[in-house]
Amino acid sequence: MKTRIVVLGAGFGGLELTTILDDTLGEAIDLTLIDKSDAFVFGFSKLDVMFGKEEPQSVRMPYARMARPNVRLRREVITAIDPQAKRVTTEAGSYDADILVVALGADYDIAATPGLAEDGFEFYSVPGAERVRDVLPGFTRGHAVIGVCGKSFKCPPAPSETALLLHDLLTGRGHRAETTISLVMPFGVPIPPSPDTSTALLRAFEERDIRFVKDSLVKRVDGARRVAVLQDDRELPCDLFLGVPVHRVPQVVVESGLSSHPHDWVPVNKGTLETRFPDVFAVGDVNGVGTAKAGVFAEGAAKVVAAAIIARLRGGPEPARYAGQGLCYIEFGNGQVAKVDVDFLSGPKPTGTFYGASEAVAAEKETFRSSRLARWFGPR
Repeated sequence: MKTRIVVLGAGFGGLELTTILDDTLGEAIDLTLIDKSDAFVFGFSKLDVMFGKEEPQSVRMPYARMARPNVRLRREVITAIDPQAKRVTTEAGSYDADILVVALGADYDIAATPGLAEDGFEFYSVPGAERVRDVLPGFTRGHAVIGVCGKSFKCPPAPSETALLLHDLLTGRGHRAETTISLVMPFGVPIPPSPDTSTALLRAFEERDIRFVKDSLVKRVDGARRVAVLQDDRELPCDLFLGVPVHRVPQVVVESGLSSHPHDWVPVNKGTLETRFPDVFAVGDVNGVGTAKAGVFAEGAAKVVAAAIIARLRGGPEPARYAGQGLCYIEFGNGQVAKVDVDFLSGPKPTGTFYGASEAVAAEKETFRSSRLARWFGPR
């Protein structure tokens, strides 16, 4: 009887895991991938949509493009997960697994920040990025605030990138002198694991007259008074609020018992990514392993889980432990992109290596995008 492997979520983690297992084990396993969406989108593509560089349809890669006959791809909404029995229920049926991998990412809790939905704009979803794109032409004077609303969020460089790209946009349209830009972050510096990256960003903010408000969160947006209220009750004047919403564990994962609370990420063994339930793994943003929430770290986690599954089915030594290593690209504006390589788990504390902004790194970012799409979906 074939080993039944069910993977929940077709983001970086789910796509990489199923690709490796299909390439290595093929027809020897029964492999199912379930996701409620019809297309994959790179996280950093949302900035391209927001600033008018790409159309929403052009950043979507339909899952129908996947050409992997050994992967049963199901577009279904998951309604229940039983990690003890390794059974998954969807609106269309149920799936029993010998090995279950949860890669459902993080959801957004817009309601956790009063005023965000009514008086502000989130830009972490494609629809949200579209809405921001449509309102930016009308922002010609006043105060823009880019604010993080929760301590744990995807792609830590994204708020800094947004501030720099907004500066470029307003400058190009001749409105920068009539506007201010403030960036509210829950860290003391923009990228804590890498002092060099943080120094470069802070220098860029200073050169562009962008105010960096450190060690804080936005807890409320008051459109009537035109202010963003911080966690310590300080207020920033605000005519345009671009918010990173509070992130939470998907409700179906909380109800499964894998997580005890919507804001407590799924606990896992840091080396193997296995949960407290045998043969149930959690990879990517949904887990609490201690890395940044970004696709490349989910991809790295998927490689570790894939190696463990292959070793189990074929025999052989245990794979190397998850090291929490990955890179993030950072848009500095004017076609310049930097990157930072971060190691979260190998040493006593996270460390990062910075590579300065250049057109060469911008080209590398595009190669990163195209190589993943080709690997997961085949040539376009």
